[in-house]
Amino acid sequence: MVECGCEQFLMSERLNRGVLVDRFGRKHTSLRVSVTDRCNLRCTYCMPADTPDYCERDSILTFEEITRVVRIAAGLGVDDVRLTGGEPLVRSQLYKLVRAIGNVAGVKKVSLTTNAILLADQLSQLHAAGLRSVNISLDALDEASFFEVTRRPGMQRVLDAIDACRAMDVKVKVNAIAMKHFTERQIAAFGEFTRATDIPVRFIEFMPLDADGNWDDSRVLAGKRILDLFAQRVGVLSPKGEPSVSPAIDYTFEDGVGTIGIIASVTQPFCSTCNRFRLTADGQLRNCLFGGDSGDLRALLRDGSSDEAIADRIVSAVMAKKRGHGTDDLSFDRPSRPMYSIGG
Repeated sequence: MVECGCEQFLMSERLNRGVLVDRFGRKHTSLRVSVTDRCNLRCTYCMPADTPDYCERDSILTFEEITRVVRIAAGLGVDDVRLTGGEPLVRSQLYKLVRAIGNVAGVKKVSLTTNAILLADQLSQLHAAGLRSVNISLDALDEASFFEVTRRPGMQRVLDAIDACRAMDVKVKVNAIAMKHFTERQIAAFGEFTRATDIPVRFIEFMPLDADGNWDDSRVLAGKRILDLFAQRVGVLSPKGEPSVSPAIDYTFEDGVGTIGIIASVTQPFCSTCNRFRLTADGQLRNCLFGGDSGDLRALLRDGSSDEAIADRIVSAVMAKKRGHGTDDLSFDRPSRPMYSIGG
């Protein structure tokens, strides 16, 4: 795709609603919506140890405002919406938002990323509202290690929630942040877990999104090293070779039982195929995890602006997306917000 000026590209997009494409030809169909920046855990790779300065409650988008943004985004071709946080389940009556988004024309999938501490208690209502897919953040399979990384207890509640999802036919994937000197001792346990449950476990390389600013590249456990550790301790992994828009490359063991995914966002970025953008809890667009906010939708939502004006702001934000985020060569700018404030 030939790069063009912002005004020219925006004009063409106004005439071609339904295809949200950036300057590099990447079609954006996935929207991550953070419903809150609050969380009930204090994971070291995301949250500070002490309670942070959360957004004022009146700055957080209402369910009606979020649904309006999703409806407008769906008119631009978005068909996949994932609800994130913070921890989305600390937002009261989240099932109402799941139902509202699921009823938006053009939305094919509504999913949830959660730490699952509160999931078992809310699962029946979420399921009735249409939720059929959850990604559960779980970095360790023993209580001591769980507490070490989250600074809170609760591993068994997470495992109970996974069992509840399986019983209700809600699809589960487990996400684990891969950190040197921590994840290595979880390899065997996660290998046994995926083989026993058939639940995919995806390892995400540790990214510079922690609130304390302690990240450095020496703490990144690379995807290639994870594959080597599985070969040594569980069994050799081979690519599954299934087509997917997911950033994860999925592998399975020689007998075909169990799935391990690698998201090598630092050592092998997937920017060239990225199809997602984000809406923060306080109504800011983010066209990439790295960098700054890309457009203020909250102001438009609350000043009487038209759907067309909001659509133009979304188009502009996606158009301004960079070719890559630069973590592989450390040329990136550290994000202006930590992960809990951006949304997963």
